[in-house]
This record gives sequence, structure tokens and C-alpha cells, in this order.
Amino acid sequence: MNALVFDRLGKSYGGLDVVRDVSLTIAEGEFVSLLGPSGCGKTTILRMVAGLLEPSRGRLLIGEEDVTRLPPNKRGLGLVFQSYALFPHLTVFENVAFGLRRRKVAGAELERRVREALALVRLEAYGDRYPRQLSGGQQQRVAIARALAPHPRVLLLDEPLSNLDAQLRDEMQIELKRLQRQLGITTLFVTHDQGEALSMSDRVGVMAKGVMQQFATPEDIYHRPATGFIARFIGRPNRLAGTVAARDGAGGRLRLPGGLVLPAAQVDAPEGAPVDIIIRQEAIRLHRDAGAAGALPGTVALRSFSGARLQYVVKLAGDIELVAEAPSSGPDAALAPGTPVGLGIDPTAVFAMAPDGAGT
Repeated sequence: MNALVFDRLGKSYGGLDVVRDVSLTIAEGEFVSLLGPSGCGKTTILRMVAGLLEPSRGRLLIGEEDVTRLPPNKRGLGLVFQSYALFPHLTVFENVAFGLRRRKVAGAELERRVREALALVRLEAYGDRYPRQLSGGQQQRVAIARALAPHPRVLLLDEPLSNLDAQLRDEMQIELKRLQRQLGITTLFVTHDQGEALSMSDRVGVMAKGVMQQFATPEDIYHRPATGFIARFIGRPNRLAGTVAARDGAGGRLRLPGGLVLPAAQVDAPEGAPVDIIIRQEAIRLHRDAGAAGALPGTVALRSFSGARLQYVVKLAGDIELVAEAPSSGPDAALAPGTPVGLGIDPTAVFAMAPDGAGT
């Protein structure tokens, strides 16, 4: 059963389209993320779903009901803001009870549902505290409990992890996913963080300049990007300028500056055309033997430690530099600058696209 349907949904301001005719269907119980850079239109879509903005065109359905012109309080949605928006003068219990009281829930039923919501987020012992007495993660969980207490049809999350430190953000990703799976609630999550979107979602909608570039599983978004923008945006890309040396079905061979030739499984340009060549850092394998079969010979120029991973800047012929990743505890953890190496590059992780033109 469909939980949420966008039918050619669009929003314009003074003739400028900020969301352009987005159509997609979210199934009951799905966790869907809208991902993209600032200004891409993802938050505008969430605000239209919430009823905080009125669409300029198109329809929005929750289940079988057309809610396009319905006020927010009639839509049966739960919404968690980036800032959590807790009432500082109310206890945790009263914050969670706020929406229920507005729906005329009272007495034992109110008590039961607040306690139930707090138990879901593991804060049942915190009902008498005030927001100022809680950590950032605890405040976020109170906001989630408040959104869940009325038993919404769809849960909307507007970048709720962006104010947390890195470790707490990782913990809350797991917590949110656990809750969503436990309740089976349809969830629409807005984020600019690709790690959050890819790790938490059943499907991801990637947006740029108001256009839905691709709506697919995280695996498809990562391994089979539909547009040049997605290939550039997802992962940690090396980006080079080159030309198409030859075509072979969907792929071909790419010529880099300095005469290096690189096979690619996906080439979206004719032979001889200039292209942007996208090579993800994590798809490059380092070989201690610079002459290894099929590897590009180079020299380590820089080494950067970042915890579990190392980044190496490797200089190739023609003054080309590529960044490659390696585990910090693996056999390639001690390659010093000046060390000759070979780079093995998987053709399926090489994308050749028309130069620039984000959104194409």
C-alpha cells in the first residue's frame, strides 16, 4: 500500500522554480531520504508534505487521501525539526503530551501514551526533567517521542542529526533506524549528509536545483548514478578532465592528460568528446609494485591519517594527482611520500560525464 504520493509536485516563488514537478511514491513502512546540497529543494518538499507550504502545482496524497490543501493539523503527521523546538518551560512529560492535549486526549489515556512514547526512546525515567537538564541527544529523543505519541501516519524528519557531534550522530542514526523498524512507520528524512541517507534508507531521492535526479535504493544511487551530478556528489570523487578515446558498448576508454588511458564501464559521451572523469577515492587500490599488471604507475606525494582510514595523494604522469584511500591498519599504512606505487582502478567505479552542468 502507498503511504505517500507526490504527483507532479512543484513550488515556485516569483517565477523561480524551487521544486520542479516531482513525482514519486513511498510505500507503507518505507524509510526514504531526500538528499542534496543546500538550496536543492528537499526541505521545501518536506514543508509541503507537512502543510507548512502550499504547492504551486501538483498533488500530494497520504494513503488514498488528497491532502494538498489540507491544514497541517488535519494530516496526521509527526514532525521533528532540526532545532527540536522543545518548550523550555515544560517538563519532558508535558512536551511529549503537548500534541496529545491538542487532540483532546486526557486522563489515563494521555498518561499511557506519553509513557509509551518515552519508553520507545528509552527516556521513561526523564519525564520530570526540563529540556535544559538534558543532553543534545536526549533532547532529540524527546522531540521524536513527541512526534510519535499521537501515532502519526507518516514521520517527517528535518535534518534532526545536524546539531549533534559526530559520535552521537552515529549513535542516533542506529537509534532512529531501530525505532522506525520497530514501529513500521513510514518516514521521510531530509538531509545533506550522504552517509546518513545511504546507511539509513530503503530508498533515496537525490535532488539538485529543484529536480529529482534519481529515486532508487542506496546501492543503485552509489553504484549506478543516473546523472553526472550524482556521480560527482556521491562518495569521495577525484575529478579529472579528459576525452573519450574509444567507445565499447556502454563503456569505453578514456584519455587523461599526459597520455594515460583508463578503462571505464560507463561513458555518456561520444568518441573524441571532452568529459569529466569521476574516480571515487575508495575505489582505488594501492599496489606496492609500481609495475603491477593493469596498474597506473605513480609516486606517493602526501599521506594523511584520519583514524580508521588513510588518504594518499599519488602523483601520476602528466602531473595528474589522484587521492586514494587505504585502511590505517592494513599493509599499505606505512607508505611514505616518495614511495613508488601502482594504482589499480575498478572500471565500474569510473564515470565519464559531460563537463559540469550539475543536474544533467
